[in-house]
Amino acid sequence: MAKEKTKADRRHQRIATPKGVWVAWQDGKQQNVSRVRDLNLGGLFIATPTPLALGSTVTILLSVPEGEIRGRATVRNIVPREGMGVQFTEISQQDQARVEKLVTRLLSVESSLPG
Repeated sequence: MAKEKTKADRRHQRIATPKGVWVAWQDGKQQNVSRVRDLNLGGLFIATPTPLALGSTVTILLSVPEGEIRGRATVRNIVPREGMGVQFTEISQQDQARVEKLVTRLLSVESSLPG
């Protein structure tokens, strides 16, 4: 019997994103632009009413102050009518460094918000 993953099993802390963070993504059939609900060093949660199937591969593009972040990701979890969590599977070192800078910036903003 497979053990269900819990939030405690995550490798990276999720960081809620401001409403202005969007991702362009495509799966070979369709192109979409969606809000990023949260992200971390390993991936992000894409808000979409029609999430793809588990295991699907998507190409992603984030345009953030740190620069463009491009890569490929695999759908690891879905929440029907809400979205999908994707894990980065192919990302350049340069783009991974941009993700790290973005996470650092969002964490500093989050920690400065009143309680």
